[in-house]
Amino acid sequence: MNEFEKKITELTGQGLYSIDIETIQVNVGLKCNQACVHCHVQSSPQRTEMMDWPTMESIIDIAHKLGARLIDITGGAPELNPHLRRFIAALRERGHTVQVRTNLTVLLLPEMEAMPGFFRDHRVHLTASLPCYLEENVRRQRGKGVYEKSIEAIRLLNDLGYGRDPELPLNLVYNPVGPFLPPDQATLEEDYRRELWARFGIVFTRLLTITNMPIGRFHADLARQGKDQEYLNLLKRSFNPETVEGLMCRHQINIDWDGRIYDCDFNLALNMPVDHGAPTRIQDGDPEALIRRKIVTGLHCFGCTAGRGSSCRGALV
Repeated sequence: MNEFEKKITELTGQGLYSIDIETIQVNVGLKCNQACVHCHVQSSPQRTEMMDWPTMESIIDIAHKLGARLIDITGGAPELNPHLRRFIAALRERGHTVQVRTNLTVLLLPEMEAMPGFFRDHRVHLTASLPCYLEENVRRQRGKGVYEKSIEAIRLLNDLGYGRDPELPLNLVYNPVGPFLPPDQATLEEDYRRELWARFGIVFTRLLTITNMPIGRFHADLARQGKDQEYLNLLKRSFNPETVEGLMCRHQINIDWDGRIYDCDFNLALNMPVDHGAPTRIQDGDPEALIRRKIVTGLHCFGCTAGRGSSCRGALV
């Protein structure tokens, strides 16, 4: 029993268990047009892993059996998967809400000219990375020129109705640029709205604050600075029991590009698939076993329970 599970057991008398599956998060590939320093799945232009169509068909089938409301598509840059449009169209035909996590800049590639309009026409919800409203902080985390391209892409999406039409939500994601917790989500959202409107006349639906997990490139950067243990201690000290009920792993599953099943995107990055009798591949999915599964945990899980909590949907409390 790891230290996080011991903490949970003190609260609940048992380990961490799934409650339901409202969301299926799907990583359709690790290829990306960027290589961000905080990326926990270590995506880059050099990665070649990509989900094929038969795996997507299996996901469509299990999504129907589970009655999952939301299919949350991520990557890499999910737009680079050649089957993405077919996948989205099939999911929408079956009544699922579809969300795509975009890095924004990929939408400006010449071969992606029609993608924003496709998203609009299929009422795809968008969640976009913009780790700060200040250019300097975005450059530090995501590279030179990314800030300007991100603003251009948001303007393009605004022109299509995203962030303005209630049926076309455009959520922005904030990640800290250093070894500290995100500030209050509501307060930071007000800052984003004010600054982005004043500087560029752009709008968005919601801001989501996400804590950086001590894994992947972010952990490697912390280790180079000798701050990895200091950051982990911060997460442990900041444990908030009020976050446990809403932890995303209790309400979703995550599927990797090759069909393997994980409790969350962070476990995927650490190659920690579901366990304790739950099926490990989507092709062998047993819906009932997935719904009632015991969740695989580790020290990184303190990141989701620190402060106001963190999930792919932002703060938990």
